[in-house]
Amino acid sequence: MRVAIQFVPVGANRVIAALAAASILLPSAAAGQELRLGTVGFANSGAPEAQGAFERGLLLLHSFEYWDAADAFRVAREIDPDFAMAYWGEAMTHNHPVWMRQDREAALAALDRFAPTPEQRAAKAGPDAGGTEREAAYMRAVDVLYGAGGKEARDVAYLEAMAALHEAHPDDVDAAAFHALALLGTAHEGRDFTIYMRSAGILEQVVDRHPNHPGVAHYLIHSYDDPIHAPLGIRAARAYSAIAPDAPHAQHMTSHIFVALGMWDDVVEANENSLRVLDNAGAADGQAPAACGHYNFWLEYGYLEQGRDEEALRLVRECYDRVGALADGATPAPDATPVDSYTRMLARYVVDAGDSGSEALDWPIDLDRAPNAAATRAFAAGHAAARRGDPAGLSDAMASFAAARQAIGEAREVDGAGRQRLDLLASELEALRLGLGGDLEAAIELARQAAEDEAAMPLEFGPPFIEQPTHELLGELLLAAGRPAEAREAFETALSRTPGRSVVLDGLARAEAELTAAD
Repeated sequence: MRVAIQFVPVGANRVIAALAAASILLPSAAAGQELRLGTVGFANSGAPEAQGAFERGLLLLHSFEYWDAADAFRVAREIDPDFAMAYWGEAMTHNHPVWMRQDREAALAALDRFAPTPEQRAAKAGPDAGGTEREAAYMRAVDVLYGAGGKEARDVAYLEAMAALHEAHPDDVDAAAFHALALLGTAHEGRDFTIYMRSAGILEQVVDRHPNHPGVAHYLIHSYDDPIHAPLGIRAARAYSAIAPDAPHAQHMTSHIFVALGMWDDVVEANENSLRVLDNAGAADGQAPAACGHYNFWLEYGYLEQGRDEEALRLVRECYDRVGALADGATPAPDATPVDSYTRMLARYVVDAGDSGSEALDWPIDLDRAPNAAATRAFAAGHAAARRGDPAGLSDAMASFAAARQAIGEAREVDGAGRQRLDLLASELEALRLGLGGDLEAAIELARQAAEDEAAMPLEFGPPFIEQPTHELLGELLLAAGRPAEAREAFETALSRTPGRSVVLDGLARAEAELTAAD
């Protein structure tokens, strides 16, 4: 059982036309190995000898292995310099829809190597140059994606282009898959269930006919990875890991469904598999095992939910050691710098393991040039201080948090969701301070407002985006104030947002026990 934060009086102790018809094993350019990545069936006009590299690139693209996919597409165009779809594929690797990231300049550079204008590219890909109208449509669509205007407007225009392409070629499974993915790429304000269910509806029409297509399974998981719809994604999650066992992201991606359902053994297995695949591939190139990043963070969360706190702390330590060994700016994962990864792992450990005196909080690190990481670490320190009943430690942490937050604002380092997260963390630290000072009513009102603010934010998938989910904190404060019925309601709301989360289950059990004792 986790240790709850205790709110007591001051002074007391206490995150080609070639058509592949079956699963294919493609050669790895790096290690000479065969990779099991799934099945594709993308007719095109490229040279026969370039098909292997193109297919490998397409398979990797569907599994978001963007960097390896780009390498494969480049090999294909080097073999056949007139291979239109190889240039299209390389450009596509620079758009990361679900992550809402795009490198427009790199994509246009890849397309310019094929032809200098959108009109010339479409003509060179089309029937008059030995291609097909379908290939020309793909080329026109990618030029819309990277055309004029802001990213959000281009995402919507690209969706319209892919919808038209899909309608014109209903038997093209990749058109369906990329149409669905384009939909997800228009969810600019976060998880819009209407958009996500439209994506799922497209994919559900093709999944039975293409059960080994990595993109179909992958994008279905993304469409369903929230606590409400996750039961619909179990089939895709179970299938995807077997479809692409040699794609690290495919192994990890299944855990999006498992986290949303509180299936902790499956979460751990998925992320251990993803790291094994990633590290095996890296070892072939002489790289050290991954120590920071997305897969490590999700694995840590799984360990914490299993109660394997020592193993979770080991992961935090490995990332900390790697931060010290890496040069500035090195990024071992697509969604985190090492220092950000480390501090998120540290905070996740401190909050979820309930280790208020954790040795990890004393590990020295210079965060002067990483204010976002500094804010995360300061929150962890403040949360730990509150847990052990240390108002002076909490005050110091709040001062560090405020300084980091000011530096973030000056550097304009975070987006809208990032700013909202910082606002909520600041409110939580203040609520903790009020609680320790004995003003539980003021703490409860502040936590209740924070919970309303978090509930209004777009739902984030995966480990909690807010290190201490606000409804959990509200429940703890209500218990401390002797209001178990309200605490139970807060914990039930928290559980609906993070199913199976052990801290919430413990809080709910304590609320129920107090209510039973009172009867």
